[in-house]
Amino acid sequence: MKQINLTIKPSMRIHAFYLFFIITSIQTGSGIMGVPRYIFMESKQDAWISVLIAGLFVHLVLAAMFAILNQYDNTDILGVHTDLFGNRIAKLFSTVYIIYFFFVLLSVTMDYIQVVQTFIFPRTSPWVFSIVLVLLIVYAVMGGLRVAVGITFIFFFLALWLLGFLYKSVAYMEFTHFQPLLAASPIELLRGARQTSYSYIGLEILFFIYPFISDKEKAKLPAHLGLAFTTLLILLVTVISIGYFSPGELPQQIWPVLVLFKIVEYSVIGRFDVLVVTEWMMVILPNMILLAWMISYITKRLYHVQQRKVLYVVAILLFIGAGISKHEYTILKIIDTVANVGFWIAFVYPLVLLPLVWWKSKWRKRKKEGAKT
Repeated sequence: MKQINLTIKPSMRIHAFYLFFIITSIQTGSGIMGVPRYIFMESKQDAWISVLIAGLFVHLVLAAMFAILNQYDNTDILGVHTDLFGNRIAKLFSTVYIIYFFFVLLSVTMDYIQVVQTFIFPRTSPWVFSIVLVLLIVYAVMGGLRVAVGITFIFFFLALWLLGFLYKSVAYMEFTHFQPLLAASPIELLRGARQTSYSYIGLEILFFIYPFISDKEKAKLPAHLGLAFTTLLILLVTVISIGYFSPGELPQQIWPVLVLFKIVEYSVIGRFDVLVVTEWMMVILPNMILLAWMISYITKRLYHVQQRKVLYVVAILLFIGAGISKHEYTILKIIDTVANVGFWIAFVYPLVLLPLVWWKSKWRKRKKEGAKT
């Protein structure tokens, strides 16, 4: 990893337009199924304000990420680390991303398997679901980044129709649940905003996918629009959940968003929630594919190992990890840990890194000017 700026083949590049779908899909995974509950437990009926605060903060983080990357011709966060800290420390810092993304992938996989077991197949072994998901991930990632992005693009539209079936929950909302307004303290609102961190995790993909974008001058708009769409989704499900569930009932729901679909009934469909859980794979799978691609790509960049071999190792570890995790407490503990670690890696670290990059850029310019004189 001696070279800071990367040379990407034209056949591997993607248009900035796809950043909208990449960012939205990698963030809209298992986290959104339960996020209203966690925000409500901190800021109660003002949870929707916490979502807006979180959304504004994450947009600031996204702007900081672009500011970091724009200081270089064409590099990713691995190249930035090398420029700032040297090869050895850069490898150490960047290896943290590998471990972190693997546990994010593991938590998403375990959470979805638990959902399927709870709503559809309670007696089926998690090993069955684990092998099916792992095989789908491996098949997609083997095709490369452009295949992964293509699947993300297609699945976005295949899953979008689910939003339309929240209409019945809206009809049963009690707007008295939002009273009194502004009852939460500023500290409670900030705590509620932090509870959204698991749903916003994945934004870090910009640090790795940026060199593959062919028209970088157009990247900011679709990235911010994708993030805004994620914020809108979280805001929508949070508002509906507060209005639909009573204040004492919402904290008891592990996946309140999925429960909202249970009241939808059609004569030709016995249980609509079963259809939703099945369709939710269209939401989860792009998330897992992009995470697996990042793990294999980072390892290849750092340690010069074939991406295919790394993918096989990740698949085996994911299969074992998701298969043996059967207890709800263990799964929730892993998700909470990933959310807490992800808050610092995804949303705090870029803000810390930006001043260092600016300082290094100014130092480099002064050095060039001194050499000329």
